[in-house]
Amino acid sequence: MKFKEQKKETVILNPMQNMEQNSILSEIRMDPLTGRTARICHFMKLHWEKPDINELVAGTEATCPFCPDKVLKVTPCFPEDIVPEGRMTSGDMILFPNIAPYDSVGAVASMGSRHYVPMTEFTRGHIQQAFQLAMEFFRRIEEIKHPEGVYHLINWNYMPVAGSSLVHPHLQVFSTSSAPNLMREELVAAQKYMQASGSNYWDDLVEQETVQRERFLGRIGRSTWLSTYAPIGIAGDILAVVDDVRCTLELTDRDLSDISEGLVRAMAAYDRMGIYSFNMSFFTGAPSDDFARVHLIFSPRTYFNQALGAPDINALRHLYNETLCMEFPEKINTMLKPDFSNH
Repeated sequence: MKFKEQKKETVILNPMQNMEQNSILSEIRMDPLTGRTARICHFMKLHWEKPDINELVAGTEATCPFCPDKVLKVTPCFPEDIVPEGRMTSGDMILFPNIAPYDSVGAVASMGSRHYVPMTEFTRGHIQQAFQLAMEFFRRIEEIKHPEGVYHLINWNYMPVAGSSLVHPHLQVFSTSSAPNLMREELVAAQKYMQASGSNYWDDLVEQETVQRERFLGRIGRSTWLSTYAPIGIAGDILAVVDDVRCTLELTDRDLSDISEGLVRAMAAYDRMGIYSFNMSFFTGAPSDDFARVHLIFSPRTYFNQALGAPDINALRHLYNETLCMEFPEKINTMLKPDFSNH
């Protein structure tokens, strides 16, 4: 396994320093599995000033379809052959069909009755309960042998900066026979890696990163938490790999608890940078994919220019599908590690 990079240097004459020659370093990194490239550039201090969150969310509960006074009146129900009771519940959490589905079997899991939950107020138990509700939905799909029940995915878009159209916390939950682009690329590459090396890429990655320690964050149960070598997000990403688990339905309740604990720690770490939004996605294989390991990516989201509302996705990412990160992942790792230090 090789961690490849191209080091770059830009030379400018700086008018703020009497046209003194300045050198600006950057780097192009190659993901060791897929070959996807990411640029480490646009260096700046990783700290943002949060807006007035209370002002941001004020009044949004009036039209929120997930709030308790409306959720059972306006959200749709599943057909009887999928969920006979129409919707699934766990305490005050409710899972129902996605009215704008990503696939033919799509759901939304509202994460409780509270309209706005600050990032640092999610608990391990809260997140685990939502994950368990999603897993029960996936088991229903498996029981009826639905043709889309190949890959079971959980996505979390937290707050509008991360693409959420609602403040009320919720998960996107869906089963599909069509793996999303990056997941498909990873599955193909991991299969080729196993054929060539005789070993599992994800097992080898965990072993190597654990020994090298540059991007290692910690272990929580069967999950290993790392800073990604070639990040997708501008403030880096956190990767969690679960030992010996090929597909989502092989995750145990203990695994879900450990993953939830890691996410709570990730949120706390990025909150200190002034980041208050993120995306999270599960990546999974099919039950027979010995080359796969269930892993998730937690990717913080913010603005390039907070005053103007300039998003962290520009032409480089949107059209070229080339990602950039504003600091070396190893440096970001030192900022995150205190939250994982006792694991």
